[in-house]
Amino acid sequence: MSTPNEIVRFSHVSKQFPGTLANDDISLSIMKGEVFALVGENGAGKSTLMNLLYGLQDVTLGEITIDGTKITAQHNPEKAMELGVSMVHQHFKLVPSFTVAQNILLGHEPKKGLAYDFAAARETVRKLSETYGLEVNPDDEVQKLSIGLQQRVEILKALRIGAKVLILDEPTAVLTPQETDELFDVIRRIVRENGMTVILITHRLPEVMQISDRVGVMKRGKLVSVLETAATSQREIASLMVGRDVIFDELRTEHPLGEERLVLKGLQADSDRNLPALRGIDLKVHAGEIVGVCGVEGNGQTELAECIMGIRPQTGGQVLLNGVDISRLGPREIREKGVSFIPEDRMTTGADAKSSVEENLLLGKQKKKEFSLFGIHLKRKAVRDYANTLQEKFDIRTSGVEEKMSSLSGGNIQKVVIAREFSFETPVLIISQPTRGVDIGAIEFIHERIMQKRNEGAAILLISADLDELFRLSDRLVTIYEGKLTGSFQTEDITREEIGYYMTGAGHEGKEEKHA
Repeated sequence: MSTPNEIVRFSHVSKQFPGTLANDDISLSIMKGEVFALVGENGAGKSTLMNLLYGLQDVTLGEITIDGTKITAQHNPEKAMELGVSMVHQHFKLVPSFTVAQNILLGHEPKKGLAYDFAAARETVRKLSETYGLEVNPDDEVQKLSIGLQQRVEILKALRIGAKVLILDEPTAVLTPQETDELFDVIRRIVRENGMTVILITHRLPEVMQISDRVGVMKRGKLVSVLETAATSQREIASLMVGRDVIFDELRTEHPLGEERLVLKGLQADSDRNLPALRGIDLKVHAGEIVGVCGVEGNGQTELAECIMGIRPQTGGQVLLNGVDISRLGPREIREKGVSFIPEDRMTTGADAKSSVEENLLLGKQKKKEFSLFGIHLKRKAVRDYANTLQEKFDIRTSGVEEKMSSLSGGNIQKVVIAREFSFETPVLIISQPTRGVDIGAIEFIHERIMQKRNEGAAILLISADLDELFRLSDRLVTIYEGKLTGSFQTEDITREEIGYYMTGAGHEGKEEKHA
């Protein structure tokens, strides 16, 4: 029986997929007017549980009730919204060319006769905006809005139905610190003033501590603990998620800088839409240094990595490696000159999903004499021994190196890519989004390996959407906005909040590097 203050109840809920028990006998009550954080490693079952609540998937066993109403076998998102449950997905579901009002009222357009009633749409959005304290301009085109404002539109779209429960899936993944603070202000306001319940799916434990009232920890499909946030710690939550102590102390230590390894001079490039993406990037990375690139996604980070690696053509400027111009070389030649690359999309450009672990680990070395005869016939035993050595060194969890990459978890796929690229012993590493979608335990391991390469003298350019990661690893931080560098700072000399201003172009553009 539900309690008066209960809004959602899961009673012995299980979800079975072929070969996988994604949710295993979960019982959980979520209360009215609380912020409930749901955390767990990849594959722990947290997104599946919320998909059951929102009607994206069907329950295999057990019952779910929403404000006292038991959901039926015909449960779907439309019925969930009728019961007051709405969900904002990590990847926004907006029509870029539509206005704010058109997106918020999509499917519920006001009409004046047979025509769209623009005045009524603006007034509806204005009232909705005032009710929830979410300021938007109804006439703005969504594609011209910042990521933070686009998310605000998504939330208003969800709130338009009069939601009692709002599910937010990784809501801060692409936000600046300022936009994150604004989002949390919104969450507090709608909980306090409207009595709503917010369920937050996240992997960012500092934010769990900052915004939630309670936190549910999932592991391998089970709900292992529900904790009062005020009575726990990040370390306890992480330990419950992983099953062992996880320590996320600062990894940076004093380390002498070596010579300049990578130098960018006035680097320019176009985007896939033939618009300027890089607008004169000047940057130096020294041996024994990690330079972190901070920016809201879509401001040139992808193009920067691709230009350095010869994947994307430059429209101007130079890339120098150890003083030698490599600007016009292709990816293979650049790698042979001494640059390793961990791309942001591990499955598209980082690995071959159809091949085995050992084949992926060997890529780039398959013609070397220790692994092949005359560059044609592979020495199978040498290849297997090499793959087994890397598999053990980089803690790649697999049934064997002959296993297909497609069957590995995201974290283990990333470990394969890192193991391969780190094994080249190159003087320069370009690392993009190294822990995106990776479990906490794997994040800890990957961070330690990156820091080890820096301490061995590698020059590392680290591109990440995770500010905590950048602050933890980087000796120096640069900010990028609309294809230009807007600041360069020693990590200990700046805060996350200050960095956020430079990420949005609000800082002093073109700040001089301190040891340029």
